[in-house]
Amino acid sequence: MSEPTRLPSLTRFVLMHTSHAGNVGAAARAMKVMGFDDLVLVKPRFADVLTRDETLAMASGATDVLQRARVVDTLSAALTGMQQVCATAMTPRDFGPPVAAPRTFLPVLAGSNASVAFVFGGERFGLGNDDVYRCHVCLSIPTAPGYGSLNLAQAVQLIAYEWRQALGGFDVVPRTADAALADAAEVQATLAHWQQVLIEIGFLDPEAPKRLMPRLNQLLNRAQLRREEVHILRGIARFVGRGKT
Repeated sequence: MSEPTRLPSLTRFVLMHTSHAGNVGAAARAMKVMGFDDLVLVKPRFADVLTRDETLAMASGATDVLQRARVVDTLSAALTGMQQVCATAMTPRDFGPPVAAPRTFLPVLAGSNASVAFVFGGERFGLGNDDVYRCHVCLSIPTAPGYGSLNLAQAVQLIAYEWRQALGGFDVVPRTADAALADAAEVQATLAHWQQVLIEIGFLDPEAPKRLMPRLNQLLNRAQLRREEVHILRGIARFVGRGKT
C-alpha cells in the first residue's frame, strides 16, 4: 500500500549549519507545540543529528517532527516550494532586505496565504550575508539593548509562537472545570452557622449585634464562594464551636 500524498507545507523552519544536537531536538519541540512539523537542516555538524541521543532527549516527545525532517546540502534545496523567506538575523552593514519585528510583520505576511520559510543561522556564526540576501525580510526579535544573544532553540520558539498567533493561534484549554458557585441558601446557612459560633465564643453580642452579620454577608457575597469553600468555612465553625471555653 502506497503512502498517502503529503500536502505541500505552508510553513517551514530551516536550520543552517547547526553544531549542537540538543538545539535540533529543542527546535523540533518548539515547532511541535505551535503546530508546525516541517523542519529542514542544511549541512548540520553531525550527519546523524536527527537520531542522536541528545537530539531525541531535547525533543521531549516531538520525535515525529524529527522523523519527518530532512537534511540537505544547500539553502536552495531547503527553500524548494517556499514563496516567502524570512531570515532571523541582523541586516548586513552595506545593504540587504528590510528589517521588521515579528509581531508587526507576521500578521501582514499571514494574510498573503503564501508558503513561508523561516531561516535560522548556526550557533557559532549565524547567517552569512549571502544567505540573508536571498531572503525577503530580516525578522529581528526585540531584545534588551546591549545584549541580543538568543539560543537557537529559543529563537525558533519565539518565531513559531509569533507566527502561530499571526495565523490565529490556539484556544486556551482549561485544565480543570470551573468550580460551582455556592447558592444563596448555602451562603445564608454558613452565615447562620458562624453567627451561632460567634455568639457562643463571646465575639458577637446578640443584644447589640450592630452590623456585624450584614457586613459578613456582604463580604461573602463579594468573595463569590464556591461550594467547597462553604464546606471549609462551616468546618472551621464546627471546630471553633467545639473548642470554646
